[in-house]
Amino acid sequence: MRKLSLTALGVSAALATAIAGAAALSTPASAADQVKCYGVSKAGENDCANQAAGHSCAGHSKVDYSGMDFKALEKAKCMEMGGKEMPFEGVNKNVKM
Repeated sequence: MRKLSLTALGVSAALATAIAGAAALSTPASAADQVKCYGVSKAGENDCANQAAGHSCAGHSKVDYSGMDFKALEKAKCMEMGGKEMPFEGVNKNVKM
């Protein structure tokens, strides 16, 4: 009986490890892989803002492509869209959607 329990425990541990490994492979980019990409969000679609924007909450932007509001994106995607990693005055006229 004891031998069977140890075998079952070993099989369970191997199965749990396999499932955890598969989950890690299918996980999208983590927040650590993303940057604050300023000037690419439409009004009301921002993830957040800096304090100079006059608000600090997601979805509160009032201007399309404001240089004070950001979306969290992978760095390559941010650059591809014409965004910047630092806040800036005005709106992004070079955004590529």
